[in-house]
Amino acid sequence: MNQTQKIQNPETNVPKTPQMNERDFVNDQLSTEKYMTASYNIALNEASNQNLYQDLATIFKETQDCQRNLYNLMFKNGWYALEQSEKQKIDQTYQQFTGYKTQLPYNVQ
Repeated sequence: MNQTQKIQNPETNVPKTPQMNERDFVNDQLSTEKYMTASYNIALNEASNQNLYQDLATIFKETQDCQRNLYNLMFKNGWYALEQSEKQKIDQTYQQFTGYKTQLPYNVQ
């Protein structure tokens, strides 16, 4: 059995006190931005007015970019870790979705 490896930068230390620290504030902002992008995505799917759709799309992109910048900040400071996937699982998933392409009614490159 392979041991899961974490992909993470060295952690920037922050005070561990009852008060919110920099990591807590950034994590809170990241969670908010994730929620907002999900909400804007729903609004985009349901917008019937083209002008409203364009405005929402612009706001969505700005919000998504903000979310990405916060993610990058957290990852850079070692406050966000990812689990490295096993090559076998990646290959299995790739084969699974490659097989789905043959079931589509149109040609996918």
